[in-house]
Amino acid sequence: MKDKFYQYIQDLQNRITSKLESIDGKAKFKEDLWERLEGGGGRTRVIENGQVFEKGGVNISAVHGKLPETMQAYFGVKDANFFACGLSLVLHPKNPHVPTVHANWRYFEMYNKQGEMVDSWFGGGQDLTPYYLYDEDAKHFHQTCKTACDKHNSNFYNEFKQKCDTYFWNSHRNEARGIGGLFFDYCKSSDDMTMQDWYDFVTEVGDNFLMAYVPIVEKRKDLKYSEAQRHWQEIRRGRYVEFNLVHDKGTLFGLKTNGRIESILMSLPPHVQWVYDHHPEKGSDEEKLIEVLKHPKNWL
Repeated sequence: MKDKFYQYIQDLQNRITSKLESIDGKAKFKEDLWERLEGGGGRTRVIENGQVFEKGGVNISAVHGKLPETMQAYFGVKDANFFACGLSLVLHPKNPHVPTVHANWRYFEMYNKQGEMVDSWFGGGQDLTPYYLYDEDAKHFHQTCKTACDKHNSNFYNEFKQKCDTYFWNSHRNEARGIGGLFFDYCKSSDDMTMQDWYDFVTEVGDNFLMAYVPIVEKRKDLKYSEAQRHWQEIRRGRYVEFNLVHDKGTLFGLKTNGRIESILMSLPPHVQWVYDHHPEKGSDEEKLIEVLKHPKNWL
């Protein structure tokens, strides 16, 4: 399974980066191959200063070795080894009318000291963070997520949408990071789902990512915007940074397992602002966004 999934994310990375380059029309992804001292490595691809994408990364990694003590305590195990591989992407477009997007699909195995696999699971998801709210974009993104889910289980969309709303919640701000999507973790073998079934589901979601995001980018990337709208985008990006550094489990896992710092922090946008006690004007498009972030809604 680990070999099959690693092959899948290598292929998916190629598909996604080549499509994004063709949309941008100016910038190309810079590739960076790296190795982890304790075992494994990855292939980081970053795009910067493009016509459409101001900053973005589409990264894959496969790492293995002894599970660090902090993570052993987290999982409640002793003397465990692990293997983890996944694809993680974040795209920060230049135009404030185009939303930031994040996605991640991953697979994890844990072994005892005899080298026997004692646990394995899939995780992942994708979510959208707009700066200006277009209801039809939100509906399109969520409908694409639901269509992928429904092919495997009619309950998955509602369940994983709810988990996404709960997970991407900036509790210190009492607001969502964005308008959600899907979030699933610890997807293990059960009476209902084999690991092959989970593989089929996770790869279905991955295969549908471009369909969920690209039409939104193409619809909004050439819209005119003002300095004030750009200013608002940078303020909201600050909230994105706060979530990733304070709450995100993937970031924390990477930092605690001696992951590659440049790859972990590629999710951070290049231009961000923190304005003291900022509030949008009453009745403005900016306030409309905040209202939805305070009270996540059902888009379908």
